[in-house]
Amino acid sequence: MVSAIQPPVRKPDAPFYFKTSEHLLRIGRYKATNLVQLLNAIQSCPEDSIFQHTFRTLQEHHFIRQGFSNDFAHWSLFACNEPILAEQLASVDIREFTSIEGIRRRMIEIVDHFLHAHPDAGPRPAHEPFYFCASDIVVFPTPYSPETLRGFLDGVNQVSVHSIHHHFIEARLRLKRMSNDFSTWLEEDVGLAEAAEAIEQIDIYTNTMEGVRLQIARIVAQS
Repeated sequence: MVSAIQPPVRKPDAPFYFKTSEHLLRIGRYKATNLVQLLNAIQSCPEDSIFQHTFRTLQEHHFIRQGFSNDFAHWSLFACNEPILAEQLASVDIREFTSIEGIRRRMIEIVDHFLHAHPDAGPRPAHEPFYFCASDIVVFPTPYSPETLRGFLDGVNQVSVHSIHHHFIEARLRLKRMSNDFSTWLEEDVGLAEAAEAIEQIDIYTNTMEGVRLQIARIVAQS
């Protein structure tokens, strides 16, 4: 069987500017000592707290291959001993959302439904409080702004995992679209739609950020 001829890779229309970000963690005024309080706090806390405990969790625990994908799920299990709720919260895939409010509504829906089904669990004291935190985010440029696909691959291999997270995870909120910076550049500026789609399909929940980097590099190298 003869494979289809792939169109030649064109010179990128614009460089890819690799950036990274630093986060200064601060504790907010919201806390929960039981699941009822957790629900009330999720409903009222600032958006940056929801971001911290969902999107940021993936970066802070980027080296963990298995475990809960957000802090709400982790606390529900280890502080409240509610594995069913923990699994439901952990099932929320942040890639399905382009706004913090969407994630907030989904978390509220899960906790509210659980408390209606298990009313005794709501006021039961947790083993330790949940403190709602947030981060002040500062974005920095990196030395990498490649104008070629080869240079882009070198950048992917050289930048920190924080830069990978910035472009692969946080980009969805910045772009308000179901994509990431790498896929957007490869498709729109290089014409590699298949590579862009393959990168978009990388599973962030079964890979560390280093694993994500390696998969991106492999896809680009084979393009």
